[in-house]
Amino acid sequence: MAKKMNLLMFSGEYDKAMAGLILANAARDIDVEVTMFFAFWGLFLVRDPESMTLEDKTIYEKIMDVVTPKGPEHLPLSRMNFSGLGRMMLEEMIEDQGAPKLIHFLKGARKKNIKFYACKLSVEIMGFKPEELLPEVEIIEASAYLKDALESDMQLFI
Repeated sequence: MAKKMNLLMFSGEYDKAMAGLILANAARDIDVEVTMFFAFWGLFLVRDPESMTLEDKTIYEKIMDVVTPKGPEHLPLSRMNFSGLGRMMLEEMIEDQGAPKLIHFLKGARKKNIKFYACKLSVEIMGFKPEELLPEVEIIEASAYLKDALESDMQLFI
């Protein structure tokens, strides 16, 4: 019987997103089926900066678009961000170790067919349009996520 892991990605912070993607990729490497469910701030990890639009958005949605990360390459650190300086330092440390950056783990997850789901209500509240998300992302309701989580051997909240 195949094992299954489910990650609920709530955080929109670089280091937390990286931890989730490292675990997701590692799980796929040992033949574990992986589902990632992105809600609220976690949606910024699967936001496609090339597809962003302000068209047909409310004033609040436009403000959110302007003041929030444009995608995975723009996520702040959860601690010691220092207006982006901390993140720059972390990325340099990652590079010095020859380790992959967050974007590489995201690309790996996409290639390994990790299932990406976005919370329908979060997408609506945050003002995202479906086309602003990566093409692999399917928008589902919380009840569908919960059914998937209940069938998993491991659930993680990040």
